[in-house]
Amino acid sequence: MTDIADAWTDPKLANVLYHDWEASTYDEKWSISYDERCITYARDRFTHIAGDAEWPYGRVLEIGAGTGFFVLNLMQAGLTSSAVVTDISPGMVDVAVRNGAALGLDVSGRVADAETLPFEDAEFDLVIGHAVLHHIPDVELALREVLRVLRPGGRFVFCGEPTARGDIVARQLSRLTWWTTTRAIRLPVLRDRFGRPAEEIAASSEAARLEAVVDLHTFDPDSLARMAMRAGAVDVATVTEELTSSWFGWPVRTVEAAVRPGSLGWNWALFAYHSWQRLAALDQRVLSHVVPDEFFYNVCVTGVRP
Repeated sequence: MTDIADAWTDPKLANVLYHDWEASTYDEKWSISYDERCITYARDRFTHIAGDAEWPYGRVLEIGAGTGFFVLNLMQAGLTSSAVVTDISPGMVDVAVRNGAALGLDVSGRVADAETLPFEDAEFDLVIGHAVLHHIPDVELALREVLRVLRPGGRFVFCGEPTARGDIVARQLSRLTWWTTTRAIRLPVLRDRFGRPAEEIAASSEAARLEAVVDLHTFDPDSLARMAMRAGAVDVATVTEELTSSWFGWPVRTVEAAVRPGSLGWNWALFAYHSWQRLAALDQRVLSHVVPDEFFYNVCVTGVRP
């Protein structure tokens, strides 16, 4: 209980507790898989910002790897044959290593703080991360560490970071959807099929409160690029993704979190995935040319160690 109380004022402790708590159910919660659906998603995120001309990379490090979603799917896509996964959460590292082993991939794991990486200078050819920078208290310090462990000419790629404006819309949509869905499934016609026990709903609400503590930052694309350059990177670039697809995706994820696991069925999963795909294509092919980049939900950043 003391740890939980301390976590409200200690973001690193909050990240450990929250992600240890979530580790065993994280893949299910976020509809993470290690098949063609998520392989394609991970590959597209990476190549959109950094291309695939340098594939395959040699030694690869992921920071804030969680359960291994980004690197394991990229490895299956051909990014590299060997990777090290790190996270501040021991529970997440354990799950990521197990997931890698189950897929027959060469993955080792280490518990690590992104601000003080436990590796020698110039150990890696590539450092990656997905939805991790916004959890790190001192992002610029972490980027300096990333550059330190990269070999000269090595690249970093971080994807899935929330933009300041996109996050406002996503959070409002999620709150409205949570309020609506948790009340709708109390109705007798819906409760038996979709309802979750009251204690599970209460636990999810508590998790959401702690999630607000571990989500420390949102980013402006230009400001994030300048931060990477201050840290010492060259050839820095950013791209943003997901406008209408985020307006659709966040309510869908919220509904999935509010109802009984598995109750929505496979048809729902196909509807959600294919609808998101179509909207993401609209965002990238059309809206990215007319809507300012800071309105999109995700920002990706890449840079190179001189």
